[in-house]
Amino acid sequence: MHILQENPAYVYKLNPDLAKIDWDHIISLFYKIEWKHRKAHEIEAAFKLSTTTIFIYKEGQVIAFGRVVGDGRYYAMLADIVVDPDYQGQGLGKYVVTALNNQLIDYHFVNLSAAPGADPFYKSMGWKKQTTAFIWPQGPKQLRQHCEVEE
Repeated sequence: MHILQENPAYVYKLNPDLAKIDWDHIISLFYKIEWKHRKAHEIEAAFKLSTTTIFIYKEGQVIAFGRVVGDGRYYAMLADIVVDPDYQGQGLGKYVVTALNNQLIDYHFVNLSAAPGADPFYKSMGWKKQTTAFIWPQGPKQLRQHCEVEE
């Protein structure tokens, strides 16, 4: 674990001991942002398989987090970028994305899947829409939220 930054309000931890994370609390944050199809044991396993993780704490409680899924050199995807809605608008999401992206120097491809409506946030940070990405929709909701309308 590496503490990136510490101040009286927040503690930022890169690659903390995942055994110390309260995964039920993490799931509650997913529910708070209306990403409701997650289970604590599954998200814990997913984070353990991630190449990089970051968690931001306030008074010992996780209020923001994110992770990188990747091969360690060529391809990486930022995933599960979550900020408790009670703390949004304070730069925490930007910090999570920037800190994770800073771990990916010299990668060939770094991408992410943005939640519906998050385009302006990522564009404001310099992210670009990818024209060559494809998704295999896992149901009608993904098809509706993440796919172009076919004519």
